[in-house]
Amino acid sequence: MTLLARTALMLALSCGLTQPAFAAEKANGTVATQGEFDALRARIRKELADNPDVPSIAVAVARDGKIVWEEGFGWADRESRRPATADTPYSLASISKPITATGLMTLVRDGKLDLDRPANDYLGAAKLVARVGDARDATVRRVANHTAGLPLHYQFFYADEPVRRPPMEETLRRYGNLVTAPGEIYEYSNLGYGVLDDIIARVSGQTYIDYMRTAVFEPLGMTHSSVDIAPGLEKIVATRYGTDGKPLAFYDFDHPGGSAVYASAHDLVRFAMFHLKNHLPDQKPILSDAMIDAMHEPTASEGKGPDAGGYGVGFGFDLKAGHRIVSHTGSMGGVRTQMQLYPDANIAVVVLGNSGSPLPSRIADAIARQLLPNWPAETPPGGNNNAPPKPFAAPAALLGRWTGAVVTEAGDVPVELEFQADGDVHARFGKQLETLVNNPRFEDGRFFGQVVSRVDTEDTLRHPSTTRLTLTLRDNVLNGSASSVNWGTELPADPKTRNAVSHWIEVRKAP
Repeated sequence: MTLLARTALMLALSCGLTQPAFAAEKANGTVATQGEFDALRARIRKELADNPDVPSIAVAVARDGKIVWEEGFGWADRESRRPATADTPYSLASISKPITATGLMTLVRDGKLDLDRPANDYLGAAKLVARVGDARDATVRRVANHTAGLPLHYQFFYADEPVRRPPMEETLRRYGNLVTAPGEIYEYSNLGYGVLDDIIARVSGQTYIDYMRTAVFEPLGMTHSSVDIAPGLEKIVATRYGTDGKPLAFYDFDHPGGSAVYASAHDLVRFAMFHLKNHLPDQKPILSDAMIDAMHEPTASEGKGPDAGGYGVGFGFDLKAGHRIVSHTGSMGGVRTQMQLYPDANIAVVVLGNSGSPLPSRIADAIARQLLPNWPAETPPGGNNNAPPKPFAAPAALLGRWTGAVVTEAGDVPVELEFQADGDVHARFGKQLETLVNNPRFEDGRFFGQVVSRVDTEDTLRHPSTTRLTLTLRDNVLNGSASSVNWGTELPADPKTRNAVSHWIEVRKAP
């Protein structure tokens, strides 16, 4: 079926004007059996009608190497009354990571890059700096699986505001601190994928945008995919909507490899089929099956215990109801996305949304429930999240006063922490007033908490922020990250997603 015909058909379906199932043969395989997804289609339409803050979602499902369902619902752009279709490019947020990782692996294929060499070997003048451990142990693989030691990070730059994205070397100069020893723990960091897109550009000799187009999108037949919005796609992309229901100005990041890809549901399910090793005749085998398996191997654990997920080269891994899941999700301003691969069943599920609503997650789960045996029943929203936090009791090793500093590009900020026997934790940053640390907890040798105190730098002063502490106890030293984040109950509501930037902090116990 031609693109024009498929677009017309999707438009009709989104408006409820056609029969409930497709009847035509597609280039990528046959469609679903008659009526197989009718109940899900009805549910999506009802959800959109009941939740006017959700503009649209687009769905694509593949099974046994064939696309069995793809459809758009609602409005890709409300203001222009442009319907969503399976060919509408959506902002993917963090589903950009497995796509970037696929581009990275084509350089491994060509012998231009070694996953187990230090990432610094491929960077320019600005390098990753190890505050703990050895920077040589921060390999490309560890950057890709979030164990290099990089902390929480995201920065958004809006077209209707004056501040623009800095060069990657400047971002690394300010935030390229390894706050845990490479390989010590898993900590999800967008900045790592900013490092990887910079490595792709330096090793390939092309821009990251151009290399992804020529090395990934074109050979996989992803004609409605690009980094940022490619020329020619401006009039068909899904508009991102903020928490106030209004269109967000276009924004980009200082970590494009982690967040900047756009793709349609049709393109993304084809990408997923490639990673299921379904060899479509119009796709070039840019990676061998063995390289795909290597990407899908969990080389990092996201926690402890048998239920802990894992992460490999760009993909997360889980086990649910006996089903292996290779997947990634995405969430940021005006974006909520799901891509789930079930290798044992040879099924791929894609659900894309252009608002912050969790509806794509619920629909992806409902699709899995229909297609996979023994999938658990749906959990009501918020059903398991109402337990009150446990009272904090500081272990003996923490009791007392700790002094040190947060290290920033603007200078050091003196810090004092005091852990009291009654469970209170007091903090003072610089000359600011002493304050309580909110939601303190200590797990597996690490202390977590949040304070209303600020770390004032050029980047953090642009928006209101609080400071999140993530500190590892090392004998009589606590060190890790002080992350300035602009969300939380203490902050004013903002329809735009803002920033989270992390600085190195170290405090020592006073005698």
